[in-house]
Amino acid sequence: MGDAAASIPLENKDSAGNEGNQYKPDSPTQDSGEKSTDQAENGEDSEGKLAGDDHIDSDEQWSQKILCPPSPLPQPAPPPGLATPRPAAPEEFHLSDLKVIVQPKKELDDKDVPIDGQGRREIKGRVAFFSRSSCRDCGAVRSFLREKSLPYIEINIDVFPSREKELIQRTGSAAVPKIFVNEKLLGGLEALNALRNSGEFDRTVREMARERCPETSPKAPIYGLDDKDVVAGPERTDEMAEIVRVLRQTVAISDRLVKMTFVKKCFAGSELVEAIIHHLDCGRKKGVEVAKELARKHFIHHVFRENEFEDANHQFYRFLEHDPIIPKCFNFRGSTNDNEPKPVTEVACRLTKLMTAMLEAYASDDRHHLDYACISVSEEFRRYVNMVQDLQRVDVFTLSGHEKLTFFMNLYNAMIIHGIVRVNRQGIIDRRSAFFSDFHYMIGGHPYSFSSIKDGILRSNRRQPYSISKPFSTGDRRLELVPPKPNLLIHFGLCDGTRSSPIVRFFSTQGIEAELRHAAREFFHGGEAEVDLENRMVRLTGIIKWYSVDFGQEKEILKWILDYLDASKAGLLMHLLNDGGPIKIVYKKYDWSLNY
Repeated sequence: MGDAAASIPLENKDSAGNEGNQYKPDSPTQDSGEKSTDQAENGEDSEGKLAGDDHIDSDEQWSQKILCPPSPLPQPAPPPGLATPRPAAPEEFHLSDLKVIVQPKKELDDKDVPIDGQGRREIKGRVAFFSRSSCRDCGAVRSFLREKSLPYIEINIDVFPSREKELIQRTGSAAVPKIFVNEKLLGGLEALNALRNSGEFDRTVREMARERCPETSPKAPIYGLDDKDVVAGPERTDEMAEIVRVLRQTVAISDRLVKMTFVKKCFAGSELVEAIIHHLDCGRKKGVEVAKELARKHFIHHVFRENEFEDANHQFYRFLEHDPIIPKCFNFRGSTNDNEPKPVTEVACRLTKLMTAMLEAYASDDRHHLDYACISVSEEFRRYVNMVQDLQRVDVFTLSGHEKLTFFMNLYNAMIIHGIVRVNRQGIIDRRSAFFSDFHYMIGGHPYSFSSIKDGILRSNRRQPYSISKPFSTGDRRLELVPPKPNLLIHFGLCDGTRSSPIVRFFSTQGIEAELRHAAREFFHGGEAEVDLENRMVRLTGIIKWYSVDFGQEKEILKWILDYLDASKAGLLMHLLNDGGPIKIVYKKYDWSLNY
């Protein structure tokens, strides 16, 4: 009869050097038909041993027990922590007409942990860590877990502020990052680095591949469940909201011809005052004061936004929700946000933290590619969409110079992501497409498109390329937000969602000037400026060509970009500028495909 091979798991000795479990054939041989018996049935002690190379004569009884052969040296106890000793090598011995291979039970190597369809480790346990937006150490933890292909749960305190209490209860402080393996706290980035360098983190992964996560471990945030107390403060209904609800039903709203223009859903100022007097049972002076307060809080506005409220028959107004631009305002959901307006700086800070968390979770490490499909169904995006409704009636005119620059830079980049997710996911956009002029937010009672933010506010009300009109006409109150002259660096901090544009990023009010300079250097270092010394040619991004009115003459452009080139390119360009010869500028083709 040919040899039959069987693989039998071998239990290692314990740390005290005691013998492990004994092993016996699971089935009788074909010749004898006799079954092996265990130690209790034969009354034998545990001292009998079988050498790995010994053979049993075919006449011997198969009832003889087979024990684990002793190790030549006692096995040491496992060291403290997560490390384990190297498993013993497979041992082989032969019985009559039967070869038995004793395969020691080994620990799974981290490479042996199976991979799922998304390229991540399949583990029964859970890795979770608490984080905050724009935290470098949190980013390092995130990168490490991605490098290990480990699925993880991130609990961003800036996105889920109610979880901060849990963080303090579990760790004793609000410091982040804090990493948990199941319910056990590993610590922060320093502790993670120590475990990684010692190899103990791989051991942890192997354990998680087998052990299910207990109920006491940090839980994943629940989609669609809002915090009762958010960073920007609790919601409070505006004191004028009840009056507005009544006026929406009682004021005579109709379509009228105003200054040779057909205006829908409007009312005269005097008609509004009469409705207020009737509802509040007050005098006309009080009624006018209430109407002016409604206009100041952006519940109503002039049909052409030309003046403040007047108690007159020839001045016409409308409720904010009746503005014809509302269907194009993507921070508007059917009716005005009647909650008391929050300070614009608080709303802006909250929105920036949400968008930064979104990028950290769903953008590539270099920020050149975004997973819009995941963003569209993320909790961060859901909360962002809810939060931008607070912009409808905020007072942006209270912002200082740097606050205005930061607010509109960050808002533009956030709107780009929102616009691509909700409107334009075909894979390509164009500078001259309606996307940049038709996607709006209602901010402080005024509509803002990408063009009105970039060309109207940030570029000091200059014409968009290939356009004949300025974004804001004379008398537009938004002109009060326009700086005296544009900051050229804004062109390298604004992202339009395409592959040739600067990467998406968000800025801080305190450091925006330095952050803009860094953004420009990063953009030009990424290949958007090339110097060909032999052919006396400089290749630049098409952005500079489109906005040449901002940058000036070509020679001035070349001098300006010197500060943002790497040392080698700057040296070559300086050589060309100093020798007095002609320099040809060639503008690179712009890639309008989306940065998926």
